[in-house]
Amino acid sequence: MADKVYNVLFLCTGNSARSILAEAILNREGLGRFKAYSAGSDPKGEVHPMSLALLRKLNFNTDFARSKSWDEFAMPGAPHLDFVFTVCDNAAKEVCPIWPGQPMTAHWGVPDPAAAEGKEAERQLAFAEAFRMLSQRISIFANLPLDRIDRLKLKEKLDEIGKATG
Repeated sequence: MADKVYNVLFLCTGNSARSILAEAILNREGLGRFKAYSAGSDPKGEVHPMSLALLRKLNFNTDFARSKSWDEFAMPGAPHLDFVFTVCDNAAKEVCPIWPGQPMTAHWGVPDPAAAEGKEAERQLAFAEAFRMLSQRISIFANLPLDRIDRLKLKEKLDEIGKATG
């Protein structure tokens, strides 16, 4: 079980900012233990330029970044999902597709940096703050002893992580 790779899907409505950031963070932080994906219930069709700029500034490869529908992950041949996390309040309230294999789910809501207004520096700060919150939660998650924790306790931990503010 120790060498199992866990598939994780981060969901948001537009799949242009928070879910993209979370996908990048977990794929780096997970050190091969996790394969992260992201999707949206109503994808924008493009990744927010400030998401890409922040990731590049932090030395992330952004070739993976693509705004896509969560329908891709409910189709035959899609990766088996072990975890599905919503990172925005809209996606948490929506009816999700039926995920084969009954993945563990939790809501890790983060304010939408794409909705930030003001000067460019203020908007960049909103993206940096979303990145910080997601990074903290993902770090906690990536360090859980998944192979030694029962399902009920794991669900409690996942819900606790979603309440972490930093």
